[in-house]
Amino acid sequence: MLVCSVDPKSPRITAYHIHEWIHDNLRLDEDDVRMMQIDGHRRRVYIKFRSEDRIQEVLKFTGGQLEYRHENGELSQVFIDLAGMGIKKIRIACLPPEVKDNTIKECMTNYGDVKSMRDELWTSAYRYKVYNGVRIVEMKLRQHIPSHMSIAGNDTIITYNGQPTTCFRCNETGRQPIDCPRRNRLAQPAKERRPVSWADVVANTSRSAKPDISTCRSNEEVGNESESSSTHIVKISEMDRDKES
Repeated sequence: MLVCSVDPKSPRITAYHIHEWIHDNLRLDEDDVRMMQIDGHRRRVYIKFRSEDRIQEVLKFTGGQLEYRHENGELSQVFIDLAGMGIKKIRIACLPPEVKDNTIKECMTNYGDVKSMRDELWTSAYRYKVYNGVRIVEMKLRQHIPSHMSIAGNDTIITYNGQPTTCFRCNETGRQPIDCPRRNRLAQPAKERRPVSWADVVANTSRSAKPDISTCRSNEEVGNESESSSTHIVKISEMDRDKES
């Protein structure tokens, strides 16, 4: 979403003239705009686009600043930026204290200019006024930061005022996790794989090999052999008793 800001002390601009100025100066077609909201008191216009690429195109060719000429000839500077941008205090939670500030700064510079960084303390309402593990990064945003991101291999939760809601599974805006197409795919546990040893290969080969007919015997043959052996043992026992008598 883009926001066009004019000096609050400048003359008011009618909704009709705002529409026409946006069409002529931002070069937007009707299909480019999903929503447009006018905050007359603050002299701001919020424009929600159908395409993120179109936002970047507008920012590039305008350079983030244009002029508006009022009916009395007065000129007002119009500043164009992403909504929610500017100096923000970013809260980074779930990050181990061992992670260095330089590592965090290197990650955050992808989204803006880092001004300062500090550790957040427990408030006076609590007994221990010590660090609570949350890092506070003050920075000037160039683009929004996802609500969930990995820093030094750690999954963190990032919040700040004006941050658009993002899906924690895919980081797309305007989507709830329950509707995420990655939800079902991630929910299915991956099959555990283990290294294959030579013993596994031999065992599988033995199971899949055809049986040798010469060494195979039917259950009936095995049973007959067992019965014959039992009879032979009984006869030997009887012969021993006759000799003793």
